[in-house]
Amino acid sequence: MSEIIEETPSLIVTDNAAVKVKALMKEEGNMNLHLRVYITGGGCSGFQYGFAFEEQEEDDDIQVLKDDVSFIVDPMSVQYLEGAEVDYLSGLEGERFIVKNPNATTTCGCGSSFSV
Repeated sequence: MSEIIEETPSLIVTDNAAVKVKALMKEEGNMNLHLRVYITGGGCSGFQYGFAFEEQEEDDDIQVLKDDVSFIVDPMSVQYLEGAEVDYLSGLEGERFIVKNPNATTTCGCGSSFSV
């Protein structure tokens, strides 16, 4: 079973992100989904953010709950997301989840990749 924590400074989830995830879960007809937030190598700055819905969390995942919505992060990614904020924006660039990461020393123009 993953470690369950309410929102903490290790990962901050905005109200907008929680509302959007809950709406997407309802749209999918599956209220048991978790939104995985993860880091992979790649992108124009070295690392990039990823988001994926999953039904099961792994034993070593960190689970952050915000308004009854579950966000999960694997142990490798959590070290790069310490103090980061997950948000959902809707604007001229479209609709998307974003990460505001205080650990990023540089980011790409679109904000989807970073370096530390």
